[in-house]
Amino acid sequence: MLKANQNYLKLPGSYLFSTIAKKVASYKEANPDRTVISLGIGDVTQPLSPAIIKSLHDAVDEMGAKETFKGYAPDLGYDFLRKAIAENDYKKRGCDIAEDEIFVSDGAKSDSGNIQEIFDENCKIAVCDPVYPVYVDSNVMAGRTGTYDADSERWSDVIYMPCTAENNFVPDFPEKTPDIIYICSPNNPTGTAMSKADLQKWVDYAREHGSVIIYDAAYEAYISEDDVPHSIYECSGARTCAIEIHSFSKNAGFTGTRLGYTVVPKDLKDAEGTALHGLWARRHGTKFNGAPYIQQKAGAAVYTPEGQAEIKALVSYYMENAKTIKDGLKDAGYTVYGGVNAPYIWLATPDNMKSWDFFDRLLQDANVVGTPGSGFGPSGEGYFRLTAFGTHENTIEAMRRIKEL
Repeated sequence: MLKANQNYLKLPGSYLFSTIAKKVASYKEANPDRTVISLGIGDVTQPLSPAIIKSLHDAVDEMGAKETFKGYAPDLGYDFLRKAIAENDYKKRGCDIAEDEIFVSDGAKSDSGNIQEIFDENCKIAVCDPVYPVYVDSNVMAGRTGTYDADSERWSDVIYMPCTAENNFVPDFPEKTPDIIYICSPNNPTGTAMSKADLQKWVDYAREHGSVIIYDAAYEAYISEDDVPHSIYECSGARTCAIEIHSFSKNAGFTGTRLGYTVVPKDLKDAEGTALHGLWARRHGTKFNGAPYIQQKAGAAVYTPEGQAEIKALVSYYMENAKTIKDGLKDAGYTVYGGVNAPYIWLATPDNMKSWDFFDRLLQDANVVGTPGSGFGPSGEGYFRLTAFGTHENTIEAMRRIKEL
């Protein structure tokens, strides 16, 4: 008898940002005369830069010519892109990462959700709390999280590592030893970042306990402080205990173009000596036909001198928004975090208001959309996330409205 995957049925409600989209759509339908400003979802608003646009056009022309047409991409990605990644993202930072340890994909979200497939179903996961929902939800789908308690909003087999103002949003080592540790730095949603010294402690911990760190570096381009690492491989010994995931979405505006990559070092092995690099290669070759040639050519343009200059300007644009939001909220009396090494601002809700209640108030009274902290996990309650990915004009207007609440 046919049955649906019972693990999927365990998932409570819909995906966080789908829930927000439905709420906002309902409000707009009921209030067509209101102009709603979204500082909720982390989607970029500025167009692709000229160097990337030129590369896209050139790649389309190549695909339209018999002599230069390309079919399926190589499993790991084209050599020209992996070489550029290895040189610019790793070798220039003193990291020992080879081209064939880089797996090009259609984005960091996909890799974040799929990487758990190469681990045994009985592996215990640990997540920072609050947490990007994909980490937990994809492990629920794999049957690795136990049962869900609606009252505490926790999964029985997930090790939650609270990240709050009390520990400066940097997780403490858990009492139970995890097999898989998810770390995102700079962090989504809190906007805070680990120093190299803090990250090294986690690398040492993982090596000592035989754990693997899945390190989400999607926001590394926004780092402005010298003591914050851009890659976990800047830490000693990370090749033996860490997988790193990167995105072109937030640094180069590829949210609609789709491109990312994951690094799985050949030195990384499980307790029985099985190399995880080979497992991810097998999974990649079986379930993925490669990111399109056009996108990969555009990705390579990011690393050209012109591309680097344009990307820096794009990052500066959004970080100017982050400063506008952070300063505006502080002026309005809010307690605010983040916005220095990341395009996210994390604020404490006023008067101990529940995060979804603050969402409703902000939408109804200011016509501004943000993201409730509780949607990111139990420790997110009492907090709220705003994104700097809007336009300058909308960001300034949103702060004006919030100040008038």
